Amino acid sequence: MKPAASPPVLPPALVLILGVGAVSTAAIFIRYAQAYAPSLVIAAFRLGIAALLLAPVALLRYRDELRSLRPTDLGFALLSGVFLALHFAAGITSLEYTTVASSVVLVTTTPLWVALMSPFTLREPLSRPVLGGMALALAGGMIVGLSDACTWGRGGLACPQLGEMLRGQAVLGDLLALFGALMAACYLQIGRRLRAKTSLIPYIFLVYGMAALLLVALTVLARQPLGGYPAPAYGWFVLLALVPQLLGHSAFNWALRYLSAAYVSVSLLGEPVGSTVLAYFFLDETPAGMKIFGAILILTGILIASRRGAGA
Repeated sequence: MKPAASPPVLPPALVLILGVGAVSTAAIFIRYAQAYAPSLVIAAFRLGIAALLLAPVALLRYRDELRSLRPTDLGFALLSGVFLALHFAAGITSLEYTTVASSVVLVTTTPLWVALMSPFTLREPLSRPVLGGMALALAGGMIVGLSDACTWGRGGLACPQLGEMLRGQAVLGDLLALFGALMAACYLQIGRRLRAKTSLIPYIFLVYGMAALLLVALTVLARQPLGGYPAPAYGWFVLLALVPQLLGHSAFNWALRYLSAAYVSVSLLGEPVGSTVLAYFFLDETPAGMKIFGAILILTGILIASRRGAGA
């Protein structure tokens, strides 16, 4: 078991920026992979490949630390894996029903849930900069989400009636994305608690491994085959494991040793911006003016929160 956190080798804020860039590719890779495989299969391979790549390092270099984990900490790490699996199962499936921008914006409402939980679960008070940045970024997220249904013209903002907005498959995608956000908040809360005393590699190995096992079980229960897909599908699976998972999510888990769960979750709001930009170039999903305005608010909110995030 590791003692208290040592000074970081890199600025945590810089690592978070790199992490946001990495996770922004996830929605694009998933969209391409969905042309060949179901969502649960994609999620299972993403976590499974990541866990297998971590296994040699975790089992050889961190064997003693893994053995010394208290049963309570081991249980929490495995529970974190359950939340991560549900986050991916819901978030990836949501992309079958709604746009990349709407899905990632709703999934990244995670800071709202973290803010509601942290004072009770982690005894982490929220500083004014983090609260202000969170409010601004969430407002930007709402604008990005509404931009799919509303338009801005000479007469101002025009939105369809609520009944029309809730009609169709997009609603299912939105609900799945929101559920994914709640699961991500639980995952970050546990990570903040355990990363203060556990090294990164053992922690993410346990979490990703547990998530992979649960996703494989869900895939089997859903009677979806785990093999027989064309070669490009496996290429997208590997890219998902390497870039948004091992680089992106691991960057967030690394930062949780030094920053509050609230601040790390606020940084996740940069993902809709990155994903929307990538979707424009690779999926021909053109962002409207409202989406761009919302993106500016999100980035401004992250900047404000970052002023005091480490001490929140």
